Amino acid sequence: MIRFASVAATVAVLLLTGCATRVPLTTPAPADDGLALPKAQGARGGVSGGVFSADTVSLTSDARAFRVGDVVTVILQETTQASKKAGTSFSKGSSASVTPLSALGKTFGRTAIDASADRSFSGDATSTQQNALSGAVTVIVQEVMGNGLLRVAGEKRLQLNQGEEYLRLKGYLRAADIDADNQVSSLRVANARIAYSGQGTLADANSPGWLTRFFTGPLMPF
Repeated sequence: MIRFASVAATVAVLLLTGCATRVPLTTPAPADDGLALPKAQGARGGVSGGVFSADTVSLTSDARAFRVGDVVTVILQETTQASKKAGTSFSKGSSASVTPLSALGKTFGRTAIDASADRSFSGDATSTQQNALSGAVTVIVQEVMGNGLLRVAGEKRLQLNQGEEYLRLKGYLRAADIDADNQVSSLRVANARIAYSGQGTLADANSPGWLTRFFTGPLMPF
């Protein structure tokens, strides 16, 4: 009995030591300042040592994105054009005259009065704006909504020799709109937020100074 108790105590000590020295797995934080990856559950391993897993390999579907963490390429096909023209013109004229008073062939004083007035106005206004954006950006599925919509977000940054340009996109899309090449048109993205801008020497050269913006701004009275 004493020998059995000693063996049991030794096994317990070994188990506690193994639990204490086990280091928990942690996911490192992203090194860059880009969009954080969505938190998705890890893929389950195969059953009974098999290599097939329904979470990573599908025998009946293609490579279209439909889960959190999947990527999908958005083809940018944005073209907007607006034109507005307004014109107003009117004129008005009036005149009045009074002849000298006369009686029995005689004219009494200088009572002749002439008055006239002319008014006119003409105004024209024309406004035209056109924008176009083409290209492609690959985004990550951040969330799968209850109705099947995929909330996606992503960005692309280009570090050039004279500055930096970035393209950001986020919105909602349907999995049914994704084609067999795992691509979708930006025209199919709902509540799309697309931002294309840059910073650096070239961007600064194309921006007017603060004094120029003041003289061309709405606060300028002239």
